[in-house]
Amino acid sequence: MPHLEVITPSPRPDVWASHAAPCQVLFRIQAEADADVLCRVLNLFALQQLIPQHVQAVRDGDTLSIEIRSHEQSWHRAQIIGEKLRNLISVFDLQLQPVPAAKDPAMQACG
Repeated sequence: MPHLEVITPSPRPDVWASHAAPCQVLFRIQAEADADVLCRVLNLFALQQLIPQHVQAVRDGDTLSIEIRSHEQSWHRAQIIGEKLRNLISVFDLQLQPVPAAKDPAMQACG
């Protein structure tokens, strides 16, 4: 059996905002309560090598309310992810807002 190499994933650099500091962002998403919508939403973060800090999903009838807090991307990258979320057929509302980080001055570069 061949030996496998362990490859450490590196975070994807933001070439359009290479000097921008990472910031904490809250994504509030309203979507149709389809069986695969949560996977499709989280996949947009996975494609950027991002692991959200907090994910919450609540179903209310035919609507799924999703809150995702992420702190590894620049504000520019968060806006790009937001546009991709808006393009998902099941998503009918998205609010994107920076979360003030009172304790970490490096996280206050959002906006």
